Formats: sequence, C-alpha cells, structure tokens
Amino acid sequence: MGKVLAIANQKGGVGKTTTSVNLAASLAATQRKVLLIDLDPQGNATMGSGVDKSDLQVSVYDVLVGDKTVVESIVEAKACGYDLLASNIDLTAAEIELMDLDRREYRLRDGLSGAKENYDFIIIDCPPSLSLLTINGLAAADSVVIPMQCEYYALEGLSALIDTITRIIEKVNPTLEIEGIVRTMYDARNSLTRDVSKQLVDHFGDKVYRTVIPRNVRLAEAPSYGLPVLYYDKQSRGAKAYLALAGEINRRYDSSPMAQQEPGADETGEQQ
Repeated sequence: MGKVLAIANQKGGVGKTTTSVNLAASLAATQRKVLLIDLDPQGNATMGSGVDKSDLQVSVYDVLVGDKTVVESIVEAKACGYDLLASNIDLTAAEIELMDLDRREYRLRDGLSGAKENYDFIIIDCPPSLSLLTINGLAAADSVVIPMQCEYYALEGLSALIDTITRIIEKVNPTLEIEGIVRTMYDARNSLTRDVSKQLVDHFGDKVYRTVIPRNVRLAEAPSYGLPVLYYDKQSRGAKAYLALAGEINRRYDSSPMAQQEPGADETGEQQ
C-alpha cells in the first residue's frame, strides 16, 4: 500500500512545487513506483514534469468531480520516471463545484482508494493556501512534508501551518502526521539561515530532515525545460540534495509497518 505524502505550506515561494517534482523523480530513481498529484490550479508541477497543461484530456479535476477514476486520469511523465495526475486552470472550477458535492473534503481520498496499492509513494503538491483543494490533499495524506526557507517570516508561517494541520487532524483526518520539515533555498553563509535552522532542529528534533536543499541555479532552471533537476543536471548540488532527501524518506518508509518491499538504492549520502 502506497504512502501518501502531502507537500504543503500556506506560504508561497518556499519551494513546494520544486520539492514535489524533484522528490517524486528522486524516489522514482531509487526504484520506487511513484505517482505525483498536482493539486494546484496553476499547474506548475504538471509543466515541470514535461506535460503541457493546456493540452490535457483528463486531469485531477475529473477525479474530484467524479467523472473519472484515478487510474483513468493518470498520464505518464515519461522523462521523469513517475506517473502524474495533472492539473490546469479547470481545477479552479472544481473548487466551486465541490461545495455542492457529498464528502467534499474526501473526494481525492475516495478517488485514491483503488490506486494506492499500485504505488510505493503518492506525492501531492498542494496549493499555497488553505483551500478546499488543500483540505482534500491533507485528508488524503498519511503525512505532511513541509518545505520552508530558513527566514523569520517563514518561521512565523510555520506556526500557522502547524495550527492548520492540528485542525485538520481534529476535524478531517485523525491519522495525519507531520512527516518532516525540509529546509529549502538554504544558504549556510547567511547567519539568519543558520539561526532559524537551529531553532527548527531544537524545536522539532528528528522531524527536521538532515538533508538541506541549497540555493542552486540548475534547480531554478530545470522547470523551464520540463524536467526534474535530476534529469537536467544530475551532478548539480540541487539534484544531489533531492536524491539525499529521497534516501532519508526511503529509510523512514522501510522501517515503518507500511513498507511492502526491499529498500530502493540510495544514490547519494545525506547532505548537510
């Protein structure tokens, strides 16, 4: 049974979609079967996976409104190594339509029920807001991965996000957990970055991944080519960092009761 990870942060610009796409590709590169779900109407994860969002025949919209099953709606992101449940601007309409549907918070969860067994990991790229789409993502997830920059405002936003997750646990998904916090756009030369990083580790302990994702030009360039950084420049610091993050997540998964198979090969060591 696949583990469902929601990549979520209410604050925009923290590397959420970058983490979703590159983590999905890196997990797939370790011989895991991966499905990436783009739950953001902007469709950035779809474009970053090399799929034209303006040319979709089916999308996550069709799953949410009940027109198609997940299996019927999946497209193959051939250059990335994973399957994709794509998104485009149609998803904005879905949010309005969901208001009148039964089990509106659980539409994605219900849709995934017949597909989870086909994957080791299902990664959900949530929108940067507490919308009904995000609630669907968190309702469907086993746990949340939180990408965040090590800066003051991000630290403040993290507190609000933790409160949101707590409310989701109380009202929607009682088994939801925080899987981990990944530090993105990390610049060790910056004293504020180091200070905030230390505060995170002091407060959240081993919930903070050892791997940090550095500021990296190749990581920023890769989406414009419709590729994860692993297939744009495998030797870049960004590619190595996301492979290391995938290694950490694999090890946690393999030590959990959910694990169904032998661990995938970890292609790189953890990066501090």
